[in-house]
Amino acid sequence: RLREHGGRNQLVLDRCGAIAEQRVGDGVTFTDRDRCQRDATGDIADREDVPARVFESAGGYAPTIGILGAVIGLIHVMGNLTDPAKLGAGVAVAFVATIYGVGSANLILLPLASKLRQRAEASTRRREMLIDAALAVQEGLNPRLIEQRFSGHTGAIVRAESRPTPSLRERMS
Repeated sequence: RLREHGGRNQLVLDRCGAIAEQRVGDGVTFTDRDRCQRDATGDIADREDVPARVFESAGGYAPTIGILGAVIGLIHVMGNLTDPAKLGAGVAVAFVATIYGVGSANLILLPLASKLRQRAEASTRRREMLIDAALAVQEGLNPRLIEQRFSGHTGAIVRAESRPTPSLRERMS
């Protein structure tokens, strides 16, 4: 049985696998693969995508918050027009707030959302493969055919998860 190591996803895959095994054991025929998939996995894929959407939204709002900080810095500048020595601090606040907003969005929040979305998609592919495997067993396919059918799936999942994250230097070149 296909298992993912760790946490909540382990329980999800075990539950999906148990449902698929029970249906195969009971002799339930699957005429509609999509219906079977919905029954076994429910709205798990939607729930797994929620963290990615949260970070994606935060990445969209972060530059706006940075601009608000810039406006506050410029208001500080306008309030101190009579004292030129205090103008630099207000301009610095404006620049720093803008950099923090844009930087946090593009360097932290949006890449994190992308990574979370990739993991959710990989988990969905695992569940689909588990259901396909149960269907293949129920159809009575030769075990070697089943192995050949899914060898490409498991390789793609392993490659997607074990792909090393490129360093900053590698991304710049």
